[in-house]
Amino acid sequence: MKKLIIALSIVPCFAYGQLDRSVRPQAGPAPTINIKDSEVYKTANGMTVILSENHKLPRVTFEIVTGSSPRMEGELAGLADVAGSLITSGTANRSKDEIDAAIDYVGADLSADNNSIRLSCLTKHMDKGLDIMSDVLMNANFPQSEVDRIIKQNESGLLSAKSDAGTMANNAVSKINFPNHPYGEIMTEATLANINRGMIEGYFKQTFTPEGSYLVVVGDIDMATLKPLVDKYFGSWKGGQPYEATLGSKNTNAGNRVFFINKPGAVQSVIQVTFPIDIKPGDPDYLKLNVLNQVLGGGGFGSRLMQNLREDKAYTYGCYSRLNVNRDGSWINAGGNFRNDVTDSAITQILYEFVRIIKNEVNQDELDLIKSSMAGSFSRSLESPSTVARFALSIIRNQLPKDYYQTYLQKLAAINLKDIQEVAKKYLTADKLNIIVVGNEEVIDRLKPFDADGKIEKLDAFGNPVKERIAADITADQLLDSYVNAIMPDMNAKMKAKKLKKIKSMQEVYEFTMPQMPFPMASTRVWISPNTTGSKLEAQGMVFQKEYVSPTEGMSTNMQTGTETYSAEKVAAKQKSTGLIPEMNYKTSGMEYELIGIEDLDGKECYVLKLNDGETESFEYFEKGTFMKVMTLSIQTEGEETNESRITYKKYANHNGIIFADEMTVSMGEATLSGKLKTREFNVKIDIDAYKK
Repeated sequence: MKKLIIALSIVPCFAYGQLDRSVRPQAGPAPTINIKDSEVYKTANGMTVILSENHKLPRVTFEIVTGSSPRMEGELAGLADVAGSLITSGTANRSKDEIDAAIDYVGADLSADNNSIRLSCLTKHMDKGLDIMSDVLMNANFPQSEVDRIIKQNESGLLSAKSDAGTMANNAVSKINFPNHPYGEIMTEATLANINRGMIEGYFKQTFTPEGSYLVVVGDIDMATLKPLVDKYFGSWKGGQPYEATLGSKNTNAGNRVFFINKPGAVQSVIQVTFPIDIKPGDPDYLKLNVLNQVLGGGGFGSRLMQNLREDKAYTYGCYSRLNVNRDGSWINAGGNFRNDVTDSAITQILYEFVRIIKNEVNQDELDLIKSSMAGSFSRSLESPSTVARFALSIIRNQLPKDYYQTYLQKLAAINLKDIQEVAKKYLTADKLNIIVVGNEEVIDRLKPFDADGKIEKLDAFGNPVKERIAADITADQLLDSYVNAIMPDMNAKMKAKKLKKIKSMQEVYEFTMPQMPFPMASTRVWISPNTTGSKLEAQGMVFQKEYVSPTEGMSTNMQTGTETYSAEKVAAKQKSTGLIPEMNYKTSGMEYELIGIEDLDGKECYVLKLNDGETESFEYFEKGTFMKVMTLSIQTEGEETNESRITYKKYANHNGIIFADEMTVSMGEATLSGKLKTREFNVKIDIDAYKK
């Protein structure tokens, strides 16, 4: 018996050893997915209701999706997004606080955007949740205080966008691919200033109408329970016909075009290679094109772009492509973040990968791997109850065959190399591209070979054309003298010297606020003659950061990072920009400065003075004609990281014979603070030790 057991144990090992591992096993036929059909019916007021039952958890989600097309907004660009942010801000029956309190009380979630409203709640709280949701849908009243808050929040976001290279690139992608189209309209400070409460109400009433809209319901509810609830809470909803637009044509190039957005001091370039395509959801080519995109750059680390530009060339941490297919416009883009010194090389390789894939150099192993990955992702998505409802909505809106998703895996499995070749040649291009680069001006000359006519088109942060910088008509020293004359008007040199000699100290306090912060912060800055400064940022009894700099020492304290004692080099750098009027000291402090020209800044012609104190590179903008300073852009670079801060100056006023800015906005990354002067005092006693400890 013992010998028999040993013999039996050897058999599986022997059989395993005979398998030829070099031969790929034959894949079985793709299964048909058994997806339970959603239940669909239409209400008397024109709304299509889609129910996907799922009783695993006692929760249910209701989502209203409007049937209107996007609108051209022109001088009101951003109106839809502002309106979407305000839908849950109050109704004729409830304030925002009352809505929030009622939703929180039942553990629900209520949200909205520019074309939908969504409620998620426990099944037992459906009535309470739907009562609030329907009140918002039919009685939203957009309180002026909330309108002002959201406008302010968007103002801060626009300031932050001017410092974010990724946002700049995305704005350009939309603007260039879709001129004269809602997708190509980008909110700016000018268009935001045109938006008011009446326009927001008008947008909401025109867009949120029952005719052509969809109510998608997912979760622990059946049709017998749902229908009475729909009648009760949405039966009285009224409105006009959904808006249907004839959308403008997309942009098609005669040859490659290069667009450049200047980001001073950037150590990396953001590159997006993009172009619009003619395809809509449900198009027979969509799945094939999606597979092609996964091979090119959408399939993670194994994709062509990642293998070439990250793994082989080490130009970047990531280079991807994205296929964007929508009912109203579709496009492809590819790119990532790259070191300045390889910007042109990165573009070369991205274009090379487009050419290579158009020539059908996709192999069977690549195709099989991508299809396997996509099949797995699709199967995993079916674990979510909302997937089935989303499928039902897509079938109805995009007029797809009823079994489109049941046969998805079969359609995916049937895609072959010939299909990939056909869609690559039909949709991709390597010579009619929009090549967008956000970065340092030092890379511009290396971009010219990629443009069909060698002319680089320059854009601002919002994708709009900008005027070329022109040569200044004065010198840097003349600019500084003119600025001092502007802020100390009606004084000759002797009078200015006498005025400044009398001022031994100054203390100014600004109150800063930001939309996301529930309380204001106080910023105190002090100066003691000849060249000692201190600053402090505090709120509610807490000091977040402070700094002290004298001619011989300096230090800073931060609540998060602790205390830093400045090196002699850093103290020397700080000293170059201190003083009651720092600009008066540039000539003698050792500050490096040059007037690099005249630029358009938000519609104003400005002289641009470039500064370098040895630690920080800065750009100061002075309005031509008045010579008043309107902005300072400061850039600190550490390795591949660039920290940028932007200060804009407003509302200049005379204080003790000298004109100072009484308002300023400070933007650092995603944070934007608005400051207003509280006090400015001269020749006061200052406890400078308070800024050291």
